[in-house]
Amino acid sequence: MCAALDPEPPGVLRLAAHPVRWRLLAELARSDRQVRELMGLVGQQQSLTSYHLGQLRAGGLVTVRRSSADKRDSYYSLNLLACRNLLAEAGASLHDGLQLVPAALAPPGPNPRRPDQPPTRVIFLCTGNSSRSQMAEAILQQMGGDRIDVVSAGGQPKPLHPNTVRVMGEGGVDMTTRHPKQLSHFLEQRFDYVITLCDRLREICPDFPRAGNVAHWSMPDPAAERGYAPFQRTAAELRTRVAFLLHAIDHALPGREGRERRA
Repeated sequence: MCAALDPEPPGVLRLAAHPVRWRLLAELARSDRQVRELMGLVGQQQSLTSYHLGQLRAGGLVTVRRSSADKRDSYYSLNLLACRNLLAEAGASLHDGLQLVPAALAPPGPNPRRPDQPPTRVIFLCTGNSSRSQMAEAILQQMGGDRIDVVSAGGQPKPLHPNTVRVMGEGGVDMTTRHPKQLSHFLEQRFDYVITLCDRLREICPDFPRAGNVAHWSMPDPAAERGYAPFQRTAAELRTRVAFLLHAIDHALPGREGRERRA
């Protein structure tokens, strides 16, 4: 049976159908970005770019947070779960049978990598390599299995935060033997994905000349806040982002690269 047809298309389709907004969503699907970067990528003035970003924020498709490197700047992020759910539901506005079922965010069962294909190499970077990047490394190892070769490093390494060890332990990962690593040790290595998690480090991060995809996930330092809850929030957000990253890795076309373009 067909659902009662709404005279207007779903809000997510009206938002996403605009060419500028679709381009913004596509760019944010690759990496968190500042307004000035997005202006160059979509070829629009700041006022129009900000207007469309405001529309996407109002629709719940995009979020924004102040940069920890420069409080005058902000980073925009794609709300991955909201986009996933809203787009999946949009088909039902035409017919009940058209409601999409989103792919599970757990990694697929069989290893999609060919036996002769090397593991996908990923490095996560932040300033201290004591919280965010260590958590991201551990989560990707846990979720990705042997098809992923992942490390983390920092520009100014310092010992693991006790709450990093605690929150990962609650997720089934023993961090007690891990240690921080200096990013300069990895600069000449080949990575398929180089992902910065710290706004400050992103601004000064040296180039990885052998990198394939370069992206930024703008995430606050949980150690800069009081208590244990920030570490739990960080771990939860990283699990979502890593799950989507695994889908991108598993569905990437062979040989296809998409470097982050810097403004």
